[in-house]
Amino acid sequence: MQTIDRWLEDYEIGETRDCGSRTITEADIVLHAGQTGDFFPHHMDAHWCATQPIGQRIAHGTLIMSVAVGMTAADINPQSMSYGYDRIRFTAPVFIGDTISVTATITEKVDHPRRPETHGVMHELVTVTNHRGETVLVLTHLYLVNRRGA
Repeated sequence: MQTIDRWLEDYEIGETRDCGSRTITEADIVLHAGQTGDFFPHHMDAHWCATQPIGQRIAHGTLIMSVAVGMTAADINPQSMSYGYDRIRFTAPVFIGDTISVTATITEKVDHPRRPETHGVMHELVTVTNHRGETVLVLTHLYLVNRRGA
């Protein structure tokens, strides 16, 4: 990880980065259940899941979101910080042993509603796919970014 200074003006619409891949394990699911208190059988009970149409345990959507967002955090930028997330959709299940890959694309830059002269909000579309090429999660990560010379 390195520290970089990128101002709002430095980002280009359409700029895309590959954020790597990671295999989701049973340990990930168990740890996430313990941290969140979400012990729903869909995540924890293999025997119950075997009786359901999906047939096996699935990872928590919030686990996949957390892992994916963490994978996008490659560099430290003191000119930018997370401002929130919009349009979060869990579009397909992630199973134990699935390997997810993450890409992030700059889709929009807008003025900050209260401080347009010093800040902007950058929208980054985060797309998560599994090793079968299926999209499993999409979200828009919003960043509060300083303007150069503000």
